[in-house]
Amino acid sequence: MSIELKKFSIIERDASSQARTALLETGHGKVSTPVFCPVGTAGAVKGIGPDRLKEAGCSMILANTYHLLLRPGIEAIEKIGGIQKLMGWDGAILTDSGGYQVFSLSKLVKITNSGIEFSSHVDGQKISLTAADAIDTQRRLGADIAMCLDYCPPYPADDKQLKDAVEKTIRWAKESKAAHKSETQMLFGIVQGGTNRELRKYCAAEIIKNDFDGYAIGGLGLGEGHSNLVDTLRFTTPLLPEGKLRYLMGVGTPADIIAAVKSGVDIFDCVLPTRNGRNAYAFTEKGPMRLRNNAYITDIAPIETDCDCYCCKNFSRASLRHFFNVGEMLGPILLSIHNIRFYQRLMTQIRNSIEEKRFCAWADEKIAKYRTLYNSSGESKKD
Repeated sequence: MSIELKKFSIIERDASSQARTALLETGHGKVSTPVFCPVGTAGAVKGIGPDRLKEAGCSMILANTYHLLLRPGIEAIEKIGGIQKLMGWDGAILTDSGGYQVFSLSKLVKITNSGIEFSSHVDGQKISLTAADAIDTQRRLGADIAMCLDYCPPYPADDKQLKDAVEKTIRWAKESKAAHKSETQMLFGIVQGGTNRELRKYCAAEIIKNDFDGYAIGGLGLGEGHSNLVDTLRFTTPLLPEGKLRYLMGVGTPADIIAAVKSGVDIFDCVLPTRNGRNAYAFTEKGPMRLRNNAYITDIAPIETDCDCYCCKNFSRASLRHFFNVGEMLGPILLSIHNIRFYQRLMTQIRNSIEEKRFCAWADEKIAKYRTLYNSSGESKKD
């Protein structure tokens, strides 16, 4: 069945910053932005069913092309009806190109002008991934938004490494655009360059020549710290077309997200809510909560009394502590649900504050608060 490619419409702009709200219409539903996408690494947001994701307020999720390419394989996914059928999710899906995971997970990687050659971290199988391959793979998956293959160097990287990454990203963006034949799938270009302003400017100028449906900012959230991240965003985001979607890849903490929205970013994804949830770590307005602690052994309160998530409505801190300490899988599931809902509530607050024309004061207060409570990895500053 053919699914029509829909549109992106800006609804409200903040007068004192670059923040905006908008509506993205996809073939699998409408997405209000700014939006946070939970990460479905292997075709699922770990331990959480689609019904709970929707209940938590999710409208779009990210699926990992690298992992799906290795297992179960693209042909298998095609035969069962595409990625939505695999995941049991009828909402919007954004897929990455797989490049970042190649660099971070594969022991043997050879980077060429045409793409990447690597060994699978699962069985050592030799695999080649070109820009055209990455686009064809995402088309066959059936994602609503696909990403160009890009080269994200590790942090820190010197200017020579960053320049090489930028040149390859630009080359692969052109090849990705040429290979993209789907009329039902949006394609995003990616801007690299680390914290080097000249390289960011050069990369952005070359990438936007391809007239993508949206633009991602990659290579941040790798250890450069909040201030460097914000400075880079403030410089880079205005270089991108104002009428197109802007996506900050792999970020991040509550403070990073609010600051990025202030700079004009629309889409976010990060593993923090679920990864921390699996490790007994809850995000709350009063700071992080470690649910394995003995302090909660008889605590009958929910994680947060004003949270409307399934976890907080049905389980106490004492219950959660018990589940984690006996290795019961329900603990990580429930806490991940809470953390995802925490992030979705945050995004709702962001959208409401923009539309009610009070965003900047609200954002500055929240950024200061969250930076006091959490470090750049989302961990407690008290730990």
